[in-house]
Amino acid sequence: MRHRHLLLPVMVLVAAPLAAEPGLPDEAAVVAALSDHPSVVAARARVAAARAEARAGAIGPQEVTFSGSYTKRSIDMAGKFDEFDVSLTRPFRLPGKGRLDRQIGEFGVVEAENLAEDARHQAALVLMGHWFDWLGAAAEARVDEQAVTNYEAALASIQRRVELRDAAQLDADQSAAALAGARALAEQSSGRERVARGRLEAHYPGLALPAEASEIPPPRLPDGGLEPLRAQVLANSHEIAAADAFARRMASVADRAVRERTADPSLGLRLFSERGGEERGVGLVFSLPLGGGHRAALADRAAAQSSSAQAEAALVRYNAHEVANADFAEASYRYLGWQRAREGLEAQMAALARLRRGNQLGEIDLAALLLGERLVHDAYRAEAIARTEALRAITKLRIDSHELWLRD
Repeated sequence: MRHRHLLLPVMVLVAAPLAAEPGLPDEAAVVAALSDHPSVVAARARVAAARAEARAGAIGPQEVTFSGSYTKRSIDMAGKFDEFDVSLTRPFRLPGKGRLDRQIGEFGVVEAENLAEDARHQAALVLMGHWFDWLGAAAEARVDEQAVTNYEAALASIQRRVELRDAAQLDADQSAAALAGARALAEQSSGRERVARGRLEAHYPGLALPAEASEIPPPRLPDGGLEPLRAQVLANSHEIAAADAFARRMASVADRAVRERTADPSLGLRLFSERGGEERGVGLVFSLPLGGGHRAALADRAAAQSSSAQAEAALVRYNAHEVANADFAEASYRYLGWQRAREGLEAQMAALARLRRGNQLGEIDLAALLLGERLVHDAYRAEAIARTEALRAITKLRIDSHELWLRD
């Protein structure tokens, strides 16, 4: 008994053609897609708003106020008189407040710029996730489609032998059951591929996708290994930079609130005319709000918010260290896991070859051979999944370190 059609081709042992970034979309197209993503566009707008706010803070809200009054007075036995009063006043920031306002604005711009870069970073991670969901499902679908083709050919061969009374109907039933199972897996993986492609197209409509997902190449460790990339995750973390800028801004806000307990004075020029011009005068006007418990409470609130921002910055550092270590660990074990999966596939292929020879000699029945075929199919699927996850993990580490797609 011979069942050549049940043997799946060893696709994973054939190296993919050399390319600048095998298994990844074109970098120029990715950069353009990230720039057009709504989250990145919104973050850039927030940068522009922060810069405008910084300019406003540097100038200050102190504006010249014009006020005046006109009165027509009537005095018995004296007549009627036109009288007016005009004044120009302007508040003046006390020393040190302007410097703090400029610092607050500068730190706000730095924070917004880093948050904008982090928005691009997060958009890149989302793109990467959808991309590998698509490629991974497509890789499983190809394995499952090949298995269906092989089982169909095997069933046709066995049915022909049943007609010639060279095989039992049980053999045909077992082959049909194996085919049905393979078809079910093929439908599931094909459906996941369509769902993943739809999500990728919905989130990044400007990213042109090929008609079919490309084959996932064997993962390759970056030159120099993974350790340098782990260090770069922390060195290039925009989350840390944004949190530090926010903490420094809130510290300046707290200092500004303390100084604001002493209100800014206002100084002005007053012109007046009374009794129809009989009395005229020019003078200076001065005002100073007297701060009380309200200003003290605002200063206490700002101090508490500054302390909170410092703690949040420390938490962001913890999280960044966690991301760096997790990225490194996952890329390492995913890569080793793929190597073990490939070794397992090769072992299953060798075992299947021996099962085939035993079946040809009549020493192995069809049930054992079909089990071997299913194990090979499972090994192909496991290798495809491991290959996808290994390349996904390595790519995530490269993105988080800003070595890929975010170098500018």
